[in-house]
Amino acid sequence: QVQLVESGGGLVQAGGSLRLSCAASGFIFSGYDMGWYRQAPGKERELVAGIASTGSTNYADSVKGRFTISRDNAKKMLYLQMNSLEPEDTAMYYCAATRPRYYWGQGTQVTVSS
Repeated sequence: QVQLVESGGGLVQAGGSLRLSCAASGFIFSGYDMGWYRQAPGKERELVAGIASTGSTNYADSVKGRFTISRDNAKKMLYLQMNSLEPEDTAMYYCAATRPRYYWGQGTQVTVSS
């Protein structure tokens, strides 16, 4: 059974940092491209950062230079280090396996106060 379990969300002041973690199980983690998505109230879900099975990364323009995605294939873990957080980063954050097929986690809430 595939599971993606996020943790690390919470309430933080603007300018602060959070580190999200995602524990994966039930599929061959090292062979999958992975990503972090977010969805704010009233908005569509958007890709925040992606990391391929090769290790190459890509970021949304809005988070470049502030967020860093990483993975530990041995531990089957995905991470998102978020620095210099802004109120606009407030959203539900989802861990996802994206290729060769999509799996989704349940999400973890990030709230940034001004």
